[in-house]
Amino acid sequence: MRTSAFLEFDNISKMFGAGSVNETEVFEGFSLSVKKGQFVSIVGSNGSGKTTLLNLLCGSLPPDGGEIRLDGKSLNPLKEFERARYIGRVFQAPDKGTSPALTVLENLSLADNKGGFFGLSPAVDKRRVAAYKEKLELLHLGLENRTDQLVGTLSGGQRQALALLMCTMKPVELLVLDEHTAALDPSSSENVMELTERLVKELKVTTLMVTHNLRYAVEHGSRLLMLHEGRSVVDIADEEKSAAEVGDLLKIFNEISVECGN
Repeated sequence: MRTSAFLEFDNISKMFGAGSVNETEVFEGFSLSVKKGQFVSIVGSNGSGKTTLLNLLCGSLPPDGGEIRLDGKSLNPLKEFERARYIGRVFQAPDKGTSPALTVLENLSLADNKGGFFGLSPAVDKRRVAAYKEKLELLHLGLENRTDQLVGTLSGGQRQALALLMCTMKPVELLVLDEHTAALDPSSSENVMELTERLVKELKVTTLMVTHNLRYAVEHGSRLLMLHEGRSVVDIADEEKSAAEVGDLLKIFNEISVECGN
């Protein structure tokens, strides 16, 4: 059934270790609707379901029940690589979104040819080099002058910024950010978040960002979700989100911890 929602999790269930002593039910009848163009920040304690939610969305995990729809189309039948046509994902580890043995230029060329045919032609189209350098200038990291450098020799922050740029070189319907600043130092994290905010606004792309950083969750995005034991315990957007403070979320976190006996 077609609704006004752009992204829908409809009655999702997911269990790990079914029938074993380690059986864990992460989601039972979980539903969530996201409007087109929303930038949703998702927070929650360990085991709340944040990463599992993204893995179900991107196809790394199959749901045990329910359906996930994007723009009215069911994603359930699609494999992970097929969903990558519509979804761009940046992982927590900087080495997951780039190829360390290739140069900056070669990495950008791969991203530029996403979904295309790879034949025996040169890896980098020289006609596109100037365009690649223009994109690199947006990062404010000086990489436009280091295009022949192996990506494996870059810092974590540089690689993560490059991964974010590569992820958005081809139009995507949905951008998924999976703790994409967690492995970075404070300065690199701030740079990557500034780039994230700029790209999301420029591209007007629907975005889901999982983060452990409560300040980032409050300061970035148009909607904020807090998950706990597979349920949404906070869901605020627009003006209500703008009025939220880190202390408000921390108080809820602490209350949850007390309830769980921590």
